[in-house]
Amino acid sequence: MGLTESICYYNTIFINQCSYIGVFVLMALESMIAPVPSELVMPFAGFLIFTGHFNPLAVMVASSLGSICGSLLSYGMGMLGEPVVLRYGRYLLLNPHHLEWTKNFFARHGGKTIFICRFIPVVRHLISIPAGMARMRLLPFIIYTLVGATLWNGFLTYLGVRLKENWRLIQKYTHILDVLVILALVAVMAYFVWKVALRPKAASPHQDK
Repeated sequence: MGLTESICYYNTIFINQCSYIGVFVLMALESMIAPVPSELVMPFAGFLIFTGHFNPLAVMVASSLGSICGSLLSYGMGMLGEPVVLRYGRYLLLNPHHLEWTKNFFARHGGKTIFICRFIPVVRHLISIPAGMARMRLLPFIIYTLVGATLWNGFLTYLGVRLKENWRLIQKYTHILDVLVILALVAVMAYFVWKVALRPKAASPHQDK
């Protein structure tokens, strides 16, 4: 059994044993630097919604609260400084190169990256740390985290409901899912730039006449 299959196996056991608390704990870990991908948690919760064992609203509340709590812990870790993060993060398999890339991305794009990065693989586990290092205001941090995490968790849960007993297919094609999500985000950002930044400039010569 490979690492991904092992994580998936123990996640399902934990959720079966702990119910909504299991979803909360696993999503808190997912929002930190622990190697617990949401793609191996939320689809199973969706499957349990399909079987009638879970309530959809309770799943979303548990997962969103878990994401916020885990993100706040990472935010607090970031406030302690990079040496502390690197020293203790290695025990959770933290990759320093991924952290450096995430720091630079946050420095370039600011607070909105907290929302955007909830949809980007690897980075979503780390983005709260540079937010803490930069002393980002807490309320916007929580709001961006809540909205982004709820949308992502809801999407994965919906896939689990639709796939039913075949929910494990998501773990086999998770890399394709990540690529599709990134492409969609790039398309939305490109449209936003064209609509807000480039289109008015193109229209300005006509306005002068």
